[in-house]
Amino acid sequence: MIVLPQIPHEVRPVCPHFGSCGGCQHQDISYHEELRNKESGLVSLLTQKVSISLDAFSPIVPSPQIYHYRNRLDLKLVKRRDGRVDIGFSPERKAPVLEIEACLIAMEKISRFIPRLRLEASGKIPKDYRMANLTVRCGDGGDVRWGGIGRRSLRLAEADHFYTDILGHRIYYSLDTFFQANLSILPELGRIIRALPVWDKEAVFFDLYGGVGLFGILVHDLVARVVNIEENVHAVRIAERNVRDNGLNNVEVLPGRIEDVLPKMLNNAKSADNIVMIDPPRAGLSDKAIRLLNSLERARHLLYLSCNPQSLAENLVGLSQGHWATKFVQPLDFFPRTRHVETLVLLQRN
Repeated sequence: MIVLPQIPHEVRPVCPHFGSCGGCQHQDISYHEELRNKESGLVSLLTQKVSISLDAFSPIVPSPQIYHYRNRLDLKLVKRRDGRVDIGFSPERKAPVLEIEACLIAMEKISRFIPRLRLEASGKIPKDYRMANLTVRCGDGGDVRWGGIGRRSLRLAEADHFYTDILGHRIYYSLDTFFQANLSILPELGRIIRALPVWDKEAVFFDLYGGVGLFGILVHDLVARVVNIEENVHAVRIAERNVRDNGLNNVEVLPGRIEDVLPKMLNNAKSADNIVMIDPPRAGLSDKAIRLLNSLERARHLLYLSCNPQSLAENLVGLSQGHWATKFVQPLDFFPRTRHVETLVLLQRN
């Protein structure tokens, strides 16, 4: 039996909007029970879909912070006919917006900023706008920034980039780039990845959908070379900054689609035991991407970081048809009090 840490927590919902906004689903149970449910649900789903030994599953990693962990909120702005501006979430059963003054799963800096956001957005929204989607974000620093009204409003100057410090590296990101929502659990994820039995000083680590370069930077010292492949030009620029500012000389950032970049780069690698990592969107991998991964001949290990167990299960079925076998499954609670769970999977070519 898996023994989870005893984390005392008030079972009564602490948010007045619980059950209305749709963001949280587990404020009415203990955190211990939430972790157990997420872990058992993941094991049941994956073992029904794919041939995975129960010994491959590692106990779920709890979040160091149960509340106040999200570094990003996506909010809806709706301007009424009388000119009043409402800012909040799109509820599951109501329209058009559930107005909020704070969000208890957002970092405290963001919650405290919401009243100011309402004032700033109200003064900035054009007269002919009736609705806007706002993004609010922060990092380890003290600044909270937002965008969503007007073209290029999510772009930040380099001096305004957010950052977080992970395992001795400072990683920058922006409003218009993807980054993991829960900063508090990232160091543990980094340690787990570094401890996997895949690293080889002769191998190349290919980080597909590499974003701002987080994972390649965290493992650069364990391999001969890191290749970060990313299609989003804004993420590419910040990845280049992260490589430069961390003083790394064995990390290469390549803009482009993985279908165009990966095969050539992989075929030129000296080692046959290369490592590929994927961290796709919630919808998971396309059939085309799965066919590409199944066709790789000079990659021995595949790391898959997923935020959606359903799409993960479907993708693992497809990858298993290409001689990939699942060797290790590590659930991590990136999203406490919600239904979501992050999962790191190690696959090995048979």
